[in-house]
Amino acid sequence: MTAEIVSAAADRSTQRPWTLSSARALYELPFNELLYRSHCIHRANFDPNEIQLSKLLNIKTGGCPEDCGYCSQSVHAQGIAASKLMKLDEVMRQAVNAKEGGATRYCLGAAWRSPKGRDEAAIVAMIKGVKSLGLETCMTLGMISQEQAAVFAEAGLDYYNHNLDTSERFYPNVVTTRKFSDRLATLSHVREAGMKVCSGGILGMGETIDDRIDMLVTLANLAEPPESVPINLLIPMPGTKMADVAPVDPIEFVRVIALARVMMPTSFVRLTAGRTAMSDEMQALCFFAGANSMFIGDMLLTASNPGNDRDHSLLTRLRMTASGKGDLV
Repeated sequence: MTAEIVSAAADRSTQRPWTLSSARALYELPFNELLYRSHCIHRANFDPNEIQLSKLLNIKTGGCPEDCGYCSQSVHAQGIAASKLMKLDEVMRQAVNAKEGGATRYCLGAAWRSPKGRDEAAIVAMIKGVKSLGLETCMTLGMISQEQAAVFAEAGLDYYNHNLDTSERFYPNVVTTRKFSDRLATLSHVREAGMKVCSGGILGMGETIDDRIDMLVTLANLAEPPESVPINLLIPMPGTKMADVAPVDPIEFVRVIALARVMMPTSFVRLTAGRTAMSDEMQALCFFAGANSMFIGDMLLTASNPGNDRDHSLLTRLRMTASGKGDLV
C-alpha cells in the first residue's frame, strides 16, 4: 500500500460537517471497502502496528444517584454498595503497578453525578501524583463545571472523559436523571479549560444503527473532535435494566470502529469495555479498522477484562507492540 494510495484514500474519506446520511452511506459500504478506507486513514495518521495501553482504576465505587441503565454502580440498580474515595497512597501504588505492566495512560473513575468541593484537593493530588510517574492522565468523575475543569487543568490533567453514550434521540432510554445537553456542556467546559476531550459511547443498549452513527456524527462535528473516542460493547450487568439486552453483531461493531476512524482521523479510537466477549479475531479486525488503544488488566471498573496473559498472547500473534513500551509485560 503506497503512501500515495493512503493519502488519496484519507483525503477522499474525510469531511466536515458530517450528516447522518453521509455517515450512513460510508457505514453501508461493502465491508472490505469500508475497512480499506478506514485502514488507509489509520495508517496515514498512526503506526498501524502499535497500540496504546491504558489502565482504569475505580477510585470511588457505587452509590451514584444517576439512573444510567447500563451501570451497576447506580443506586437504582441492584448492584454495588458505595465506597469512600480511595486514598492517595493506594492510587499511587496501583499506578506504579500499571506502569510496570505496560500502561502509558492511566485513567481514574469515580461513581459520582459530579465531584464535590470537599474531594477537590484529593483529586488534584491524584492527578499530580500520577503525572509525576510520567503517565498520561485521564479522569471520569461525572459532570464538571467550568471552575472544576479549570482546577483539574491547572493540576495537569491531560484528558477528561465524559461519554455521550448514544444518540440524542435514544439518550432518554438510557438516562433520565440528566440531559444530553448536560453531556455536551461538560465537554465544552473541558475544552475551554485546555484539556483534551475523551468521549465516545456504548453499543448494545437497544439502540438502532442510526443511533450509533448519529452519536459519532455529534462527536465528529464538535468544534474540535475528541482526541480520544472510547467505543464500548455493553457488558450486561445483573441488576441493571439492560441486563438482558441482545448482543451486538460483531461485524456491526467493527463497522462502527471503522466509521469512527474515518470520521475522526487523528483521534485515538479506544477499544474499551466488552473485550471479554470478543474473540481474538474480532479484536484483530477492530485494530485493522482503526482502533489503536485498549485497557489492560483483569478489571474495568466493576466488569471483567481479558487480563495481561490473553492480551500478551493476542499482541504477540498479531506482531503488534505497545506504543511507548515495546511490549506488554
